[in-house]
Order: sequence, then structure tokens, then C-alpha cells
Amino acid sequence: MRFIRTKAAFAVAALSLTLASCGNAGTDSKSVDVKVAKDAKFDAGTRMAELAKKGTINVGVKFDQPGLGFNATGSDMPKGFDVDIAKLLVASLGIDPNDTSKVKYVETISDNREPFLQAGKVDLVLASYSITPERRAVVGQAGPYMITGQQLLVPQDSKVTGPADVKGKEVCSVTGSTSLDTAKAEGMKPVGFDTYSQCVSKVLDGTVEAMTTDGSILLGYAAQNKGQLKVVGKPFSEERIGVGYSKDHPEMCQWINDTLEQADKDGKWAEAFKNNLGASGAKTPSFPKLDSCKA
Repeated sequence: MRFIRTKAAFAVAALSLTLASCGNAGTDSKSVDVKVAKDAKFDAGTRMAELAKKGTINVGVKFDQPGLGFNATGSDMPKGFDVDIAKLLVASLGIDPNDTSKVKYVETISDNREPFLQAGKVDLVLASYSITPERRAVVGQAGPYMITGQQLLVPQDSKVTGPADVKGKEVCSVTGSTSLDTAKAEGMKPVGFDTYSQCVSKVLDGTVEAMTTDGSILLGYAAQNKGQLKVVGKPFSEERIGVGYSKDHPEMCQWINDTLEQADKDGKWAEAFKNNLGASGAKTPSFPKLDSCKA
């Protein structure tokens, strides 16, 4: 397939310049106001038609990323920008995304995003899912609906100012993420953990020098740990965040892109960003150019 490369500087800057701002990203954010499609109709035989007729869907999201996908203790509904984008997709199928008897939000860590899609455990994945050629070889990825860049999260009193200061030192991220490969390429000693929250804990207790991943993810943790953690350095990668789906259903790509474009036109995409990542002070970037679904 042919995919259109996007210029991401505007989005990366919009996120990175405000990473250390105050706020409670994702922990008490307001969800986007969705309108469930009435009499949603799709071509017969498509996965969208099947899901709309069945009236249920499983969506893979993160549970430990403030601002993107966060599930508070005792809650049955995760919150965050990724979750809100998922809700817009679900609503377009005529399914109420706030009805947990119809929508199952499945905790999906970085290492099981492809396996969950391939096994049919989830129908969609919106879990800080960077689009890469390697992933597109085994699953479908539509979008991107956000562009960010990899940075560093360090203790508030750290002297680290960027990748050069942690060369040869242990830096953590999550197993199965592209962040570990990028960290290694930058000369760091990558250490993988199952979840981002585990990685954050290791930074807080001094086990590792820093945590590295997308700036959008670090934004939430910096806000959640105000006065203890900070984000440093300019982005040293480009991360294009998209929606995952099974390669068995390629028709889902255009539906996803069409829904994302509509969300941009009607302001729902911007509303979702402001309600979540914007809660920490990040300015809403321009909607990114979507990759083509055509071969």
C-alpha cells in the first residue's frame, strides 16, 4: 500500500512546548460529547455492517496513561484522548460508546496490541499506537489522528537536558514499543517494563535515569506528578498515532479515516484534545493529514 508521509513539526511543537504544564491530564478529564448515529448503514458483508448489526464491539485501550487512556480505580469507563477517538468511531456504528454492556474497553498494553487484533480479542486498538511499516505488515493501521515525538521524563531535580546526557545509561519504556529501539539508537541502555506506570515508578525511585516515549504520554505523567517529574529535551523522533484493526477487514480503513475527518470538520476531534491533553496546558494542534487507504 502507498502511504502519505506527513510533516509533524507543528504537532510535535504544540505538545512538547507545554509538557511540564500543570493539570490533571486524563484523571478527571471530561469526555467528548458524542452523538450516536441513528440507522447506521454500511455495505453488506463489511465488518462495520457486522458490528452495527450485532450492536457490540471490543476496543483495546490503555488503562495507565493519563490524558490518553486512563482507568481510575473502581471505574468501568476509561478516559483520555485515545478513548474519546474510540468513542467517536463506535458512535458512528450506531452503538452507544458509554454503554459498557455494549462496548467492552479491553486493557491493551503495548506488547499485545498486534496479538489482540490478530486473535480477534478486540476489533479496534487505540492505545498510543504508533504507525510503523513493521506493524502494518501484520495488522491494519489507519490515521494518524495525532502526531507527537519521543522525549525524556526525569526527576524534577535531574540535570538531564536531552538524549546526550543519558547515553550509556539505563532509560526505561514499555516492552513492545518503538521507544526502546529509538532509545538504543540514541545510545541509551533501554530497559523494558510491561506498563508505563511501572516505568514511571522506576524513575521516581531512581532505579533508572529517565523514561522515554511519546511526548503526549509523558505530558500526562508530568502533570500527574507535578513537582516530582519533568519532561526535557526536544523531540528526537516522530510518532504518528493511529487506529489498529485486523488485516482481515481492510474496508475498515476508509471508514476510520472518514470518521476522523468528520470529527475534524465538526470540531469533535479538537474537543477531545482540549478535554484531555489540553487539561495540562497543551495547545490544540492542527488535524494531521491522513494516510491514504488505497493500494
